[in-house]
Amino acid sequence: MTSNQPYLLRAFYEWIVDNDLTPYMVVDATNELVDVPQEFVKDGQIVLNVSPSACVNFMLDLNGISFQARFGGQPRRLSMPCEAVMAIYARENGAGTVFATEEEMAKNTTDPAPSQPQGPASLDDNDITDNSDAPVPPKKGKPTLKIIK
Repeated sequence: MTSNQPYLLRAFYEWIVDNDLTPYMVVDATNELVDVPQEFVKDGQIVLNVSPSACVNFMLDLNGISFQARFGGQPRRLSMPCEAVMAIYARENGAGTVFATEEEMAKNTTDPAPSQPQGPASLDDNDITDNSDAPVPPKKGKPTLKIIK
């Protein structure tokens, strides 16, 4: 099955632009297929303004993202695979999403399934005397007001 990340990237990009907000992408600049200005990379990442007003020839497809943008007044051609995009969000309010890295995805597929919960199967199976040290939760009910003179 193909990755859903290119589809989600396009959906979030269009949603942000349709709401007249500024889409920003956080890109893993350590990926060997990423072609971005290295002088603007910080901690292995670069944050890119990918709004229609900041980019020329923006293309996002299943293979990756490419566009032209200005850095320090100089036009640059940027390209990257979709897997290198770590997050997409709106600058104005932070709405967007963070994507899992390939390492996280591989870890999740190799980890064994979580074990079944060890708690009682039903309330009847629970021995109340075993929980004598457990804190008593506060009473939940209708709130009341007390008149103080």
